[in-house]
Amino acid sequence: MALKLSFGQYYATDSIVHALDPRAKAICAVTVMVSVFFVHTPVQLAIGYAFALLAVVLARIPASKVLGSIRGVIFVLLVLSVFNLFLVNTGDVLWQLGFLRITTDSLAAALLYSLRLVIGVIMGALVLLTTTPAQLTDAFDALLAPLARIGLPAHEIAMVFSLMLRFIPTLADEASAVMDAQTARGGSLSEGSPLHRIRAVAAVLVALLASSLHHANDLSRALDARCYEGGAARTHWHPLRMRVRDWLALVFTATFVGGLILVG
Repeated sequence: MALKLSFGQYYATDSIVHALDPRAKAICAVTVMVSVFFVHTPVQLAIGYAFALLAVVLARIPASKVLGSIRGVIFVLLVLSVFNLFLVNTGDVLWQLGFLRITTDSLAAALLYSLRLVIGVIMGALVLLTTTPAQLTDAFDALLAPLARIGLPAHEIAMVFSLMLRFIPTLADEASAVMDAQTARGGSLSEGSPLHRIRAVAAVLVALLASSLHHANDLSRALDARCYEGGAARTHWHPLRMRVRDWLALVFTATFVGGLILVG
């Protein structure tokens, strides 16, 4: 049994989005992800999806790859849409069966809230698909650097972020190996009674926790052997530089936000 982990995997290709400075990509993505919460009309929603579609085209990433990367998040949003559809009771009643009721407001909430969040999810996935973990760490470190003046351990936070990205596929592979071992011993997660499945999941979680602690111990010993010191001044092999295309991307994103405000 293999775990198909596609979210956050880097997709290597030659595109203008890949060539952007990771700081510019991060700022643009976060700006769009925040701005979608102010989308309240179909026109704003159309503008948001046009922007996301343009970003996917410029990134030269297959649509199937992007959709596969956000498939799990879309499933969660669909579940939230169902809750909004039946729990919002304001507005005119469109359909009713017993205590279940669909109103104009519940239908609007079910569609609008989920569809606008998909835009933000797409932008977040594009950043991960077009930026390597090392570039993301450098960008995160650079963006948090000004906060180090007030005592925030910016470099240490960026280090933890980098390690998190590094060990996600490792733990996914180990989870797959543990589940295969459990299945071979008669502890399959897809067979048996609910209690049997819960016990099988508990066994997998205990094994993953032990493996995570083992990796953390090995990593701490490796950092100590290399005389790692948090917060020490370091240079970069590939220094980050903002170029004209990066500033244009920021201006284009600001124009998009301005357009949302105007039509809203």
